[in-house]
Amino acid sequence: MRAVNTIPVFDGHNDLAWAIRSKFHNNVSAVDLHSHQPRLHTDIPRLRTGGVAAQFWSVFVPSDMAPAKAVTATLEQIDTVRRLADQHPDAFELVDSAAQARAAIDRGRIASLLGIEGGHCIDSSLGVLRSMRRLGVRYLTLTHNDDIPWASSATGAGPDAGLSEFGREVVREMNRIGMIVDLSHVSPQVMDDALAASARPVMFSHSSCRTVTDHPRNIPDAVLERLPANGGIAMVTFVPAFVSEACAEHKAHSAEARSRLGLPDDFHEGPAEEDPEALREFADWQAAHPAPTATLDDVIAHIEHAREVAGIEHIGLGGDFDGIEELPEDFDGVAAYPLVFRALADRGWSEADLRKLGAENALRVLADND
Repeated sequence: MRAVNTIPVFDGHNDLAWAIRSKFHNNVSAVDLHSHQPRLHTDIPRLRTGGVAAQFWSVFVPSDMAPAKAVTATLEQIDTVRRLADQHPDAFELVDSAAQARAAIDRGRIASLLGIEGGHCIDSSLGVLRSMRRLGVRYLTLTHNDDIPWASSATGAGPDAGLSEFGREVVREMNRIGMIVDLSHVSPQVMDDALAASARPVMFSHSSCRTVTDHPRNIPDAVLERLPANGGIAMVTFVPAFVSEACAEHKAHSAEARSRLGLPDDFHEGPAEEDPEALREFADWQAAHPAPTATLDDVIAHIEHAREVAGIEHIGLGGDFDGIEELPEDFDGVAAYPLVFRALADRGWSEADLRKLGAENALRVLADND
């Protein structure tokens, strides 16, 4: 087999734009991605080391943001990705189709596409949805962490009401305009409803397997089993709490401790200022309850389970780099993909199967939605 570092990757979800917004005040010129960025999981040298050939860049804003404000903030995030591409034309090429992505890859560029994370960002407007598509957005994750008027979130506060009739209309309109339906973050009923409503392949841009780690953000086997008939793809993520039961349990206990102290649970959505005494108490709790770490073997278990249930044609990778605080052991940000391929090769995966996992399946789903 050829060296695993030659396997190209089309990653389903990277939050670099949010990291630049939150850590660098959206000052793109302050971030030289040609050099190592210790505050980030992503920079150009590590993208090259990881074999990243194509990337869905998330244009995420938090789901507790008022919808009208979220529309504006999403437009700003789209602008951030476009400015990153303009600033690094030797590395990134914005593309809008599978054919354009393949051509950019052939030119040695990282084919760059946009994905909105959360239907709150369209403010229940098909006109906004269509406008986002005209700006180059190729997928919409139907929800983020909170329920929205037309779809239930996997982590929402309300009952699992699935998709409303307007939600089904959103899916049909996405099919019509060539925007991929992304089912990461949604509830099981929304997964079922969207699969029933969608005439085109869906994606899970960054989710793992519920049977392996019982986390609400993961995909139940009954849904994985439906992907072949739909033609969709489950892009396994590396989030420790999604791939490791020990990490999932620790995160749940950590959330309870933070709630008890009046601290926000989600680092995306925390206020600018937090109570110093509460932070000190939480630091004491962390010292008494050290976090476990996820491992490469944890990640591999999810990839192999997804292959067993959905089939080799319906799996991919969605690291969620720069959208999470912790990484599995030995994962150097976006440089980590060859570790995954090497471990799978050691388990008997062929080069052809690794290429399907790495990029070919995602390119096929993109083409089927063009």
